[in-house]
Amino acid sequence: MTLRDRLKAMRLDTTPLRQHRDFRLLFVAGTVFYLGGMVSYVAVPYQLYDLTGSNFAVGALGIAELVPLLVFGLYGGALADHVDRRRLLIGTALAQVALTGVLAWNAFLDDPHVWLIYVVGALLATAGALQRPSKDALEPRTVPHDQIAAASALSSFGMQIGLLTGPAIGGVLLATVGIGWCFVVDVAGLVAATLLFLLMRPYPHTGETTPPSLRAIKEGVVYAARRRDLLGTYLVDIAAMLLAMPVVLFPALVQDIFEQPQLLGLLYSAETVGAMVATATSGWVARVHHHGRAIVIAATCYGIAIALMGLAPSLVTAALFLAIAGAADMISGIFRSTVWNQTIPDHMRGRLAGIEMLSYSLGPLGGQVRAGLVADAWSVRASITSGGIACVVGVTATALWLRDFWSYDARTDEHAIAEREARARAAAGSGEQPEVS
Repeated sequence: MTLRDRLKAMRLDTTPLRQHRDFRLLFVAGTVFYLGGMVSYVAVPYQLYDLTGSNFAVGALGIAELVPLLVFGLYGGALADHVDRRRLLIGTALAQVALTGVLAWNAFLDDPHVWLIYVVGALLATAGALQRPSKDALEPRTVPHDQIAAASALSSFGMQIGLLTGPAIGGVLLATVGIGWCFVVDVAGLVAATLLFLLMRPYPHTGETTPPSLRAIKEGVVYAARRRDLLGTYLVDIAAMLLAMPVVLFPALVQDIFEQPQLLGLLYSAETVGAMVATATSGWVARVHHHGRAIVIAATCYGIAIALMGLAPSLVTAALFLAIAGAADMISGIFRSTVWNQTIPDHMRGRLAGIEMLSYSLGPLGGQVRAGLVADAWSVRASITSGGIACVVGVTATALWLRDFWSYDARTDEHAIAEREARARAAAGSGEQPEVS
């Protein structure tokens, strides 16, 4: 194979976008949704600080959002396994349109209500927690089984577009036209995404479903705990985010260590840039079958890069290691999504998506607390480096403990084979195929 062929094989596989209309609609809707959400993500804390002058008031919003995330993340997964997931996407999107509209109205008042921001923030977290499992569970049904890895990479790429451009747009709007227009832009994006969801065809459940209940949620948790390969994906992600999440230390790093506070934005964008590069060159992932090993190796590289970031002699070097960490984390994420989407039966997919959402949402929250406490007790550099080392130890321990996870092979794994055959039977029996256009 020539160098040109090798480089071509590394390009992001856009086959799902080119061949499948519903995946294309879901991809664009998700990207627009996330971009608008990141504009509001910048505006809400800015508005809270502007109104109160309190850092605690800003942080308290996370507390208000935590309980809805915990409760409705699991319930949303159970709901996604019983109702039409497309309808649930549309319903929760309409709720987000209305709630974000309330934030816009409040921002244009002469004296905005602080309490309303917390209430709406909690309600938006509820709507998002109900919505995300349905979106994650619906995506695998819009593409053939062998294109799931490429679809996961593309969805991640769309998210990264929003992560990079949304805050930049929000910053410009804050500086030029004010906070209220940030929410107006978000509302426009939510409306556009809702219309795209409406254009998708229905995706009714193909078998008997379980009504949402505590029993249904328990079934999902028990299923996840008994699947050692799935358990490994959750534990690796939690180890990386809980032990090696240094974002909360960025201000102290640029101001106290490198004395270049004007370059704070470089650190905030470095990890996303690394993730985008990894995604753009992810064409090779479809040829990897030992997904457990790929996850472990990528997460280990993430921990090493974070540890080296803490030892970096300059801010530019620190940003470089952070970009490498972002790339490694994205590769780990792509393979985790592939394992989930290729092995979990459709009737359990929503509940497991709810558990997945909690694993990658709660880890960063705990990681920020850990990083701050260790930095105050020791030092900023020690907190970052020790976190990276702890991540490597945690990931290695998971691989040694869960041998089924380390040895996972998509070609021979019983769950992957069963799901592949089930999808083939469902397509042959009902004529259901991902729409090609």
